[in-house]
Amino acid sequence: MAEPFKNAPPAPENKGEMTAQNIAAALAGESQASQKYLAFADVADAEGYPNVARLFRGVAFAESTHARNHLSVLGGIGTTTENLKAAWGGETFEITEMYPAYDAVAKLQENKSAQTSIRYALTAEKDHQGIYDSTLKGVEGKADLGAGAVRVCPICGHTVIGDAPDECPVCGTAGAHFKEF
Repeated sequence: MAEPFKNAPPAPENKGEMTAQNIAAALAGESQASQKYLAFADVADAEGYPNVARLFRGVAFAESTHARNHLSVLGGIGTTTENLKAAWGGETFEITEMYPAYDAVAKLQENKSAQTSIRYALTAEKDHQGIYDSTLKGVEGKADLGAGAVRVCPICGHTVIGDAPDECPVCGTAGAHFKEF
């Protein structure tokens, strides 16, 4: 029997470009499956199937576990400082390149729903970039993020540290509906 991993995902190995590409594709697929199943769980709850919702959430956790393992194998998990820098870089790419390009196509094709989804995401990515930037400065100075709650709008993803606004400035959702972390 193979040695089980003990409280850690598999370690990175730099062996084989095709394998790395396959693991990267698997990371994307597992990440998408996890999110899809969480959305399916919400629908099952709303339709009165709490146990089906529980099943979807359980499998979503498993898919998320697969994604984390793949990310680890790819060497994509570092120190907190490295992870904050990587997260900031990802947000920057989305803000400066990805979402502006996607928005241009959605406008060209007059897809208002896509434009709204992109606007929501782009605005939230700017929130995240700013939060990561200030958090990184703290971690580089050996200080943790403050103990205040992280609150996220469940419609657009607007993210704040501390109290939720009375109304989301991006989509208008009442602050009482923000999810607290």
